[in-house]
Amino acid sequence: MNTKNNIIIEAKPHYIAEQSEPAQNRFVFAYTITITNAGLIPAKLLSRHWLIADANGKVQEVRGDGVIGEQPYLRPGETFRYTSGAILDTPVGTMQGNYQMRSDEGETFAAAIPKFTLSIPRTLH
Repeated sequence: MNTKNNIIIEAKPHYIAEQSEPAQNRFVFAYTITITNAGLIPAKLLSRHWLIADANGKVQEVRGDGVIGEQPYLRPGETFRYTSGAILDTPVGTMQGNYQMRSDEGETFAAAIPKFTLSIPRTLH
């Protein structure tokens, strides 16, 4: 385990019923991401890469600079939290990906975003 660059990412998704239209195959989800620098060196989040899959196997690939218009800089022990959203054609799907980070030592590395499930309540048991 590389303790120099150790970024921990947690996701908490939830379904937004009031913005969803199940009859039109539109299912809206929000997710809150918590990014913690558990390493020894400060690092900046440069960009994101997401794979968003629905239950039909349709995959959306999303790439871009930063998150929610920011490129957070995290010192060891610091946390950054943000909320964003995704729209699926099915009531269940998954998201996973990574953040490209750059340490204060100039090293660029990927911080993995573990796969998490988007599902409307009572869909999965």
